[in-house]
Amino acid sequence: MTNEDLGIPVIDSHVHLFPKSEIDSISWLETGHPLDGQYSVEDFRNASKSSPSVSGFVVVENDRIYDLDAGEEGWEGPLKEISWYRRLALGEPKAGEGHVVENSRLVLGLVPWAPLPNGPAVLETYLDKAKQVAGPAWPKVKGFRYLLQDKAPGTALRQDFVESLKLLGRRRFVFELCVDYHHKGKIQLDDTVELIKRAHADVARQDEQVIVVLNHMLKPNLTGPFDDTNEEFRVWAAAVTVLGKFPRVYMKLSGALSEMSESTKLLNPPAVAEYLLPWFKVIIQAFGPQRIIFASDWPVCTIGVENAWAHWKSIVEAMCTKLDLDASAIEAIFAGTAKESYNL
Repeated sequence: MTNEDLGIPVIDSHVHLFPKSEIDSISWLETGHPLDGQYSVEDFRNASKSSPSVSGFVVVENDRIYDLDAGEEGWEGPLKEISWYRRLALGEPKAGEGHVVENSRLVLGLVPWAPLPNGPAVLETYLDKAKQVAGPAWPKVKGFRYLLQDKAPGTALRQDFVESLKLLGRRRFVFELCVDYHHKGKIQLDDTVELIKRAHADVARQDEQVIVVLNHMLKPNLTGPFDDTNEEFRVWAAAVTVLGKFPRVYMKLSGALSEMSESTKLLNPPAVAEYLLPWFKVIIQAFGPQRIIFASDWPVCTIGVENAWAHWKSIVEAMCTKLDLDASAIEAIFAGTAKESYNL
């Protein structure tokens, strides 16, 4: 049974959008890359048109080029992205950017980049500048991300980074945390656990403890079939179980298509769901539906997969069915948890 059958809305909590005119400011987007081009609201609407229940999405930063050592001059790329977000959120398109005024209703939340390693004083200055650039769209800024998956071990454990997270908590912003266990190893999981411990330590009011949203299931190794004796799986499962004990931590159910083998991810949705079920069970047991968030990671999920958005949604629906989750649990995963965690 699909969400449409149940009358359940869908919020996609992890979408990347960028105009073709600005791709030269995205750090990883080289000529010839599979995503070299424009990814607009209209493109997203076409990708998700099979699901009329989509009520909106959260836009997550694209790792624009920045320089932490250059002060405000080093923020040009990320602030340019915030200006783009403003046009999306307020329905103020430039010609050729792929959205129209009425598309602004779909933009439920924005998660830009922030210079978290520079400490809270610099972060305060950046937030003031970001607010100025965002203008009337500022209320839709729900959190910030600084990618950790490609950073040196210990980067997030430096005191300045920890204090920056505490500032986000006091300001009621979410921290979007992206690591890559599959390719970078156990140290990224260990650092994640320790970072959250430190960020929440000595914060007396729970509502001032920063909400942390874990991206893409922490990117486990999904290239081989489940084996409960596999050390990689056991290490990942142990970390997920520990992280689930922090009440202010949420898990995005996303990114799996990018981690699976070509042959596996192209199977029909029930078969892919069956393949992923051991990992999904660990996440459900650790976080429960009320702290699990559906997300597509569109358009990254499209690499090597046709009709990827609908494919992933059907896979998640099939996993929910296989675990006999009721309508309230499914609604939480597909919309309710996103509303709560991001305060949409």
